[in-house]
Amino acid sequence: MGLLKTGLKAAVAVKTADVIHERVLARQQAHAAAGGHPVPMAGAAPPAPIPAGPASAAMEEKLEQLKQLGELRASGVVTDAEFEVQKANILSA
Repeated sequence: MGLLKTGLKAAVAVKTADVIHERVLARQQAHAAAGGHPVPMAGAAPPAPIPAGPASAAMEEKLEQLKQLGELRASGVVTDAEFEVQKANILSA
């Protein structure tokens, strides 16, 4: 019974999200048709990339450390628990 109830709750949540999404789209299209700001179309040009700077270099270093840590976990050198601790240390630095 618990699984059925959970499944029904999920179905209701998905349907509710779909109805809200459709209403938002209808409002955006009505606003655009009334001369408001144009609604961005799917497949529109992506925003300009953020210029690389010191923050990007630090992020690249963190990503490299996480990649190496993932490889160590995949090879069995580091346990899952050790991986999570080290990952938290890298991300918080």
